[in-house]
Amino acid sequence: MKKTFDVAVIGAGVFGTWTAWQLRSAGLSVVLLDAYGPGNSRSSSGDESRIIRMSYGKDEIYTRWSWRALTLWREFDARTGQRFFHRTGVLLLARDENAHALASVEALQKTGVPFERLQRAELERRCPQINFGPITWAVYEPESGALMARRAVQTVAREASQAGVEFLAAAAVPPTGEGKLDFVATSNGTQISAGVYVFACGPWLPKLFPALLTGRIHPTRQEVFYFGTAAGDQRFTAPQFPTWLDYASEIYGLPDLEQRGCKVALDRHGAAIDPDTAERIISAETLQEVRSFLVERFPALQDAPLLESRVCQYENTCNGDFLIDRHPAFDNVWLVGGGSGHGFKHGPVLGEYVASRIIEGGEIEPRFALATKETVRQRSVY
Repeated sequence: MKKTFDVAVIGAGVFGTWTAWQLRSAGLSVVLLDAYGPGNSRSSSGDESRIIRMSYGKDEIYTRWSWRALTLWREFDARTGQRFFHRTGVLLLARDENAHALASVEALQKTGVPFERLQRAELERRCPQINFGPITWAVYEPESGALMARRAVQTVAREASQAGVEFLAAAAVPPTGEGKLDFVATSNGTQISAGVYVFACGPWLPKLFPALLTGRIHPTRQEVFYFGTAAGDQRFTAPQFPTWLDYASEIYGLPDLEQRGCKVALDRHGAAIDPDTAERIISAETLQEVRSFLVERFPALQDAPLLESRVCQYENTCNGDFLIDRHPAFDNVWLVGGGSGHGFKHGPVLGEYVASRIIEGGEIEPRFALATKETVRQRSVY
């Protein structure tokens, strides 16, 4: 069986679903493929929550994209009548003359994003449940917060389907050849023919294009923990408790959202992971490291029970910049990925961008180009 569309989007994560929705909104016929379904637990978009924040150090392009994305996420809430964005506020914790935090202040000022620079005394007054330790100041973003990731992706996919995007539950077979790609074969025997193909399949990108992307896209294992608070204790819910990031300690956390518990996770890149075959079991070592941090930074949570845990993954490029570019061997194939642990929030604006490049043409942002993706990892985007 063969089906024909204007665009085929392979991968129903946050990048793929928003790209499909934007293309369909522009009037194109679109098919969306995913082997395991939107928001599945193997995907990089499959956990419960993600941070949306504007502080990106000197990387102003992501500050601007995040600010635009926040508007689109709020519109999405209004359009669907659901709540995916939680305005918790976000604290970027800093020590003395922290270069990343200082550069974030400069970028936020330049772009007009609301923020406050809070000194230690003010931090302690506002957040007495936190032992700030070596933290001397912080950037506070009052408009930022958290997104309910899994539900959001599933709802974007459902909204796209209601708008006319056809969904196919099947794995794509790695394409071969060069020139113009005529069709994509799938695991269920269907052939999908389209004018343009967008491969937005996250950690599966190097599996579909091994010769091109092995060593350029690095999926890593990332463990996530949800801790329960004491009965009736509201100190760790928003707005009393904000989302926070401590890059110096390579750790971040979110308040108790929708009664799931406080989320805490290491931002350090973990071991390599195969998204298809990996068993998602947390390690005792990482749990102990996170608990030690809780004892130090959040004394009231030192005996908090672990309510849930997950093994997710980052899909890293060499430095953290996204990959959005045409395939060098196929005239009508786009590669979209490299979320690198910070991409989820950008989903709707990335979808806008990809749809615009497909429909209107134009040059690719140099930072997103395939040519800039090296095999040596030197992370610089946070």
